[in-house]
Amino acid sequence: QVQLVESGGGLVQAGDSLRLSCAASGRAFNGYSMGWFPQAPGKEREFVANIWSSGITYYSDAVKGRFTISRDNAKNTMYLQMNSLKLEDTAVYSCAAGLGPRGIHAYEYNYWGQGTQVTVSS
Repeated sequence: QVQLVESGGGLVQAGDSLRLSCAASGRAFNGYSMGWFPQAPGKEREFVANIWSSGITYYSDAVKGRFTISRDNAKNTMYLQMNSLKLEDTAVYSCAAGLGPRGIHAYEYNYWGQGTQVTVSS
């Protein structure tokens, strides 16, 4: 079992930056792929970024060049640095974990956090 807790969300203006954190506890963190999946009101959960245990990363086209995902295995923590935030980035951001290599689909991940709200205003 893996428990995930997100933090770092908040209310910012367009163009600002935020860094989200996802703290993991339970089983060995470094064997898991980790991902970030925001869900905006009235919309389905979507993929923005993931990182494998090897450090390989993948981003959606919507955030490529603006967001950076990283992990610190010694701290059992994953991060999402979000720069140049846009109004459309507003959502509840949830982190997810799955053992081994995982892709861009939510169903590939077994463990989920409760989410942290990110609100971008004009």
